[in-house]
Amino acid sequence: MHRHPLRVYYEDTDAGGVVYYANYLRFLERGRTEALRDLGVAHARLQAEHGLIFMVRRVNLDYVSPARLDDSLVVETILRSERGASLELGQRVTRDGVLLVDAVVQLACVQEMSGRPGRIPPEWRTALARLAADL
Repeated sequence: MHRHPLRVYYEDTDAGGVVYYANYLRFLERGRTEALRDLGVAHARLQAEHGLIFMVRRVNLDYVSPARLDDSLVVETILRSERGASLELGQRVTRDGVLLVDAVVQLACVQEMSGRPGRIPPEWRTALARLAADL
């Protein structure tokens, strides 16, 4: 499992100081990006070396409890499944170990130029498997 810490800024909140619901998508994206970077397989490398990109196909979010201005949060990311050209990740946003948001994110690996599915390179599959090691 990968953990990415972040802080809630004023720009993340609504008029009441509560994190605006759509901003959790940004938090989850940061968590996924940092997880890949920490595995040594950053998005830019996938694009530059293989002409492939990940695109979000589906997101299922369950909002459990609100985050507020200045909260210190953690985005947890874990690999749930991997197929030839797609991934399913589990992601959670927590505050002090308390679940705020639970998400399942499906990503498609596609060829940058054509938008057609592209197989995830073996090096990437090996790296991504480390995200599932804590299951």
